[in-house]
Amino acid sequence: MKVLILGSGGREHALAWKIAQSPLVDEVFSAPGNPGMDKIGPCFDLDPTDLTAVQELALQITPDLIIIGPEAPLAAGASDALRARGFDVFGPSQQAAQLESSKGFAKDLMKKYGVPTADYGRFSDLTEALDYLETIDGPYVIKADGLASGKGVVIVESQEDAENTVEEFMTGKFGDASAEIVIEEFMTGEEASIFVMTDGEGAIYLPAAQDHKRVGDGDVGPNTGGMGAYAPAPIVDARMMELVQTLIVEPMLSGMAEDGMPYQGVLYVGIMATESGPKVVEFNARFGDPECQALMAGLPGDIVPALLVSSTGGLVSSHASLCDMMGLADFRPSATVVMAAEGYPDKPVKGTIINGVDGADEIEGVTVFHAGTDINDKNEVVAAGGRVLGVTATGDSLKVAIDKAYEGVRAIDWPGGFFRNDIGHRALK
Repeated sequence: MKVLILGSGGREHALAWKIAQSPLVDEVFSAPGNPGMDKIGPCFDLDPTDLTAVQELALQITPDLIIIGPEAPLAAGASDALRARGFDVFGPSQQAAQLESSKGFAKDLMKKYGVPTADYGRFSDLTEALDYLETIDGPYVIKADGLASGKGVVIVESQEDAENTVEEFMTGKFGDASAEIVIEEFMTGEEASIFVMTDGEGAIYLPAAQDHKRVGDGDVGPNTGGMGAYAPAPIVDARMMELVQTLIVEPMLSGMAEDGMPYQGVLYVGIMATESGPKVVEFNARFGDPECQALMAGLPGDIVPALLVSSTGGLVSSHASLCDMMGLADFRPSATVVMAAEGYPDKPVKGTIINGVDGADEIEGVTVFHAGTDINDKNEVVAAGGRVLGVTATGDSLKVAIDKAYEGVRAIDWPGGFFRNDIGHRALK
């Protein structure tokens, strides 16, 4: 097989790394890719939301499977355009991907299908939003309706701060993405990430993961795209996973199929484990980043058959064999520590030189995934984004995996970067 991966982050590098290990795969192409992915197979410099360029590339290299990594191409309709050309695509349709590209759309569907989530209001009028704040108690959860690179959610304590945040959002903080907002009830509990590979009918549940959104140790500071992750997450036991399946995933998949927008690809279910059971915090239409890095590292088997069947159908009849091929029963505890550029998430400093990446990669059990890197004219690895590296490790226990990941971090010489020192603290506690 030839596989094409759209995207350029740590998630896509992890997918390319895992897919390249499959005996079914001869070539892995990436667009636009990154320096880490370039070592796996050819990279093509294009914007994955440019549907004309994406289709032209696919027609040129004729891949047997196309994996759409990030949310922006899904929201732009890349999967629909490629399927119309006859390609097998792992990623939901533009309509189904609204579960991520519109928070209000997702909330309305959950309400329609009876899926447990926080009470909410959906607003495109500033006055109505401010009036709604006066009817509820804090803390206040304010979300941009559209895609905001993982930064469109703010939780504030006071009504005054909530009013200021609402005004900032609706007057252009995230452009069109926050012209409409969702205001939610605050939920108490512990969050977890559950990833479901599906063809719209059958479903494969990957081990639950947990990421760290706040920038600083002890979960302080502004929200980020994710400063680290680990799997499996102890908060999601067998009973919790069963409730997620019966109360959340099955109603969503069956409801969307009945409404003419079957969901194919991976469904990210962000849950809050509350005293009354799991409730949905948000849906994403793709693998999480950095959870994907930890999950790909921990899976001992071949993920390609499951990716292909999720794209083409027939998952119900082949479920058991696909799980066996992936090695789900033998998943190894895994952890990812994100190294970010100074100034992230507001104004990350780009261009700083990073040494020691290859050395860290050579430590047994450690894999370094590139998330925001580039190569300068001296052939040095430099920072080119906010989250720059995902240092990932596996071990016989979660503690061993976390310790090994930090061993990899310490092997990297990057004065211009920083990382959290407490990835996995909830699980270890």
